[in-house]
Amino acid sequence: MTAPHQAPSKPAPSKPVYRHLHRLAWLAVALALGVIVFGAFVRLSNAGLSCPDWPTCYGQAAWPTAVHEGADHVAASIRPVEPHKAWREQLHRHLAASLGVLVLALALLVARRRRYGIAQVLAAAALVGVSIPLYMQGQYVAASVLAALGEGVLLFAALRWSNHDLARVGALTLAVIVFQALLGMWTVTWLLKPLVVMGHLLGGLLTLSLLLWMAWRATNLPIRLVDAASVRKWLVVGLVLLGVQIALGGWTSANYAALACGSDFPTCNRQWWPPTDFGEAFVLWRGLGIDYEGGVLSGAALVAVQLAHRMMAVVVFVYLLGLAAKLLRTPGMRGWAVMLGALTLAQVALGIANVKLSLPLWTAVGHNAGAVLLLFVLVSLLARLRAPEA
Repeated sequence: MTAPHQAPSKPAPSKPVYRHLHRLAWLAVALALGVIVFGAFVRLSNAGLSCPDWPTCYGQAAWPTAVHEGADHVAASIRPVEPHKAWREQLHRHLAASLGVLVLALALLVARRRRYGIAQVLAAAALVGVSIPLYMQGQYVAASVLAALGEGVLLFAALRWSNHDLARVGALTLAVIVFQALLGMWTVTWLLKPLVVMGHLLGGLLTLSLLLWMAWRATNLPIRLVDAASVRKWLVVGLVLLGVQIALGGWTSANYAALACGSDFPTCNRQWWPPTDFGEAFVLWRGLGIDYEGGVLSGAALVAVQLAHRMMAVVVFVYLLGLAAKLLRTPGMRGWAVMLGALTLAQVALGIANVKLSLPLWTAVGHNAGAVLLLFVLVSLLARLRAPEA
């Protein structure tokens, strides 16, 4: 007697590689967004040097709440205690440190299926962790060597590991966040050096982009398009142009060039092309020991920085609107198109408002947040776009 016919059983759905990875990644994305926008608030409210020591603030893990607190610390000889500013800088550091812990947890989670993966991540974290008290004790060479070794371990792992389970991007994100901590330290100790301030901004946005990529890939919500390859090329170009414009914006802010043209727009100091000095405007390295708070560039160099930012803004504005129009004609992408177009228009409006209203804090912070949201849209689409399954 033959057994009754049985339909072939379907393979059991595979378990997710890491059950809670996407939740942890999205929490890190949200925190990274907050750190970047709050960092812009700290910088634009002139609180970037309000804690002259690092990682403490006048020797405290928190911050001084009165002028007499921390007055006997060596940092007080560098800069007087300003409690109304110090809390901003130190709270930003604590938020960034919390993000670092989350990124470490993510790196450990995605490295656990690599041979010695957890050991490598923990070794790198230990090297960086030991370097901090050494730095606080004034052993700068030893601290730098240990931090560099920790970075080397992470970068070596990122080069060796594949990314099918996000191990590579996890190690790379942790390496970036460690370098971000170094840039944060140099921002203070090198007295708001524009190259470091701009690099710190770009590093924060790179951290957000990597975390966003990880979150979308872990969530696994692909967008299937027939012409996915073509759209991805458009997105990559848009991301490069936006990155250049953000760098110019960071250079403008770090050099205090936002009001170099006064409150004139579209003209500059009542001229279409006032005297400029592009040679001086983009000197990246001017040595150490210079206090850059308030800026050190000549008027003509400041104008050059501002005009470069404006001209690139026109290029990015036209391109992103063109990309939005392309997405609008693509089935299923209308919502993304409207979002991209609206954010682009809002970002230009905020940029103009910064000039016309003489840089009020709310528009300046909003302009930074607008750049972050544009980046969010482009990276999200790049992470989710796929060709149709065969």
